[in-house]
Amino acid sequence: MTTGGRFDMEYREAGVDVEAGRAFVQRIRQMVDSTTRPEVLGGLGGFSGLFQLPSGYQEPVLVSGTDGVGTKLKLAHTLDRHDTVGIDLVAMCVNDVLTCGAEPLFFLDYLATGKLNPEQLAQVVSGITEGCRQSGCALLGGETAEMPGFYQPGEYDLAGFCVGIVEKSQILNGSQVQIGDVAIGLASHGVHSNGFSLVRKIIDDRGIALSDRPEGFNGQTLGEALLTPTRIYVQPVLAALRSGMSIHGMAHITGGGLPENLPRCLGQGQAVQVNPSAWVVPPLFQWLATTGEVSPTGMFNTFNMGIGFVVLVPPAQVDATLAWFQSQELAAWAIGEVVPGNGELVGLPE
Repeated sequence: MTTGGRFDMEYREAGVDVEAGRAFVQRIRQMVDSTTRPEVLGGLGGFSGLFQLPSGYQEPVLVSGTDGVGTKLKLAHTLDRHDTVGIDLVAMCVNDVLTCGAEPLFFLDYLATGKLNPEQLAQVVSGITEGCRQSGCALLGGETAEMPGFYQPGEYDLAGFCVGIVEKSQILNGSQVQIGDVAIGLASHGVHSNGFSLVRKIIDDRGIALSDRPEGFNGQTLGEALLTPTRIYVQPVLAALRSGMSIHGMAHITGGGLPENLPRCLGQGQAVQVNPSAWVVPPLFQWLATTGEVSPTGMFNTFNMGIGFVVLVPPAQVDATLAWFQSQELAAWAIGEVVPGNGELVGLPE
């Protein structure tokens, strides 16, 4: 409507700044371009992203995964640090896609906020592009939604979507796993992106400051330790597969910890017997258990406890597998073996 020849209201007055959105896209263009692959067709700014399938596959199968970062974002908002949660977003998706033996090809992100803060969200996108570079996939596109009144000032939410590719004959689906296979646990970077509702409750209930520097944290503040991004396992694991290493199964240790995730890569009539003394639980988890008075069962059912990814290999390849991952500067331990059972995990402390 108009009054006296003047427009009374524009979209900006409703809380959405279209021009700021366009400027933001231009600002992140160089970061997005840094993740490109030869198969990417076109550039940023279209209605869709185009990706040509890589050559060399006889029966290519596309593999998809989607995830978010969860309430870890609350800590990023509190600490006003936004350059790591984008890595978490990519990691949660590409590590899942990796478990069937797939190479991540491209990634899409959805970023929603109440009011566009270009500096803040550019930090988020810098993390997303870093995660894409670490995993070798292209940031093919995304959506930035400005939704005034829906989010608290300064807050945003993230979701991600990844597509990978694997040769049909090489898909890991549990059928390759054999009784006697050994579970090799790969070290995590801390809490990763799961269990933060419990983490925040412990901190809030105990009145602990994120600026505290607990003993054993190597000088890091609690906030810095908790914001450490999820480890991306794509490159060392794919390199192991391409080298001819016989990996029969893989699991990404996310929400629900080892008990929920490790059995997901098994075949019928199988279980996993784990040895919790085979690896040293990092100080951060020990601090959470002691400070929050959380039982061992509660800890293992919530957190990764220092094991972020697991590969299952034949007994004859254990030493070579451990040596390989250690050569990639990735700590690894033989943490258990596949035994007869019904999809359970046995051996954890109660």
